Amino acid sequence: MSELKLIALDAEDLQIISAHLQDAVGRMSDIAYEQNAKRFALVLNRFDWSAVVSPNKKPQDASFERRQSALRFEQVNAVRSLKLDRSRPGEVISLLAIGFEETNAPSGTVTLHFSGGPQIALDVECIEAELVDLGAAWSTKSRPQHPGAAEEDA
Repeated sequence: MSELKLIALDAEDLQIISAHLQDAVGRMSDIAYEQNAKRFALVLNRFDWSAVVSPNKKPQDASFERRQSALRFEQVNAVRSLKLDRSRPGEVISLLAIGFEETNAPSGTVTLHFSGGPQIALDVECIEAELVDLGAAWSTKSRPQHPGAAEEDA
């Protein structure tokens, strides 16, 4: 698949970015908030789910790939985290989903949900996000698994 470059300007767009980033992994050290610029960014290695669920491929023929990607949010007024240990910069985190709760249109809170319960909440003036692949894909031997999910749905 070609490199992604997606922009989100509303909650529906953000759901598409969230789907592409399900099971992306990164390190605590790859998260940054530039308060003066009102910008929040992180670098993740996303699992390319679209290569697995391609309608032209049978499940046994699927190849597994990851790509390094950058996710950036603009118009961020504040960042809060829950259950994240910033003192361990090498700790690996796995992004499960991104949600948005509108408070006073168009502002609201974007929440990044990570495996095991940690969260990062971004208070935004509006949704302005970008997901960009930073380079070529590389092969990986396995795909992410979710407890309780059927093997074919994992």
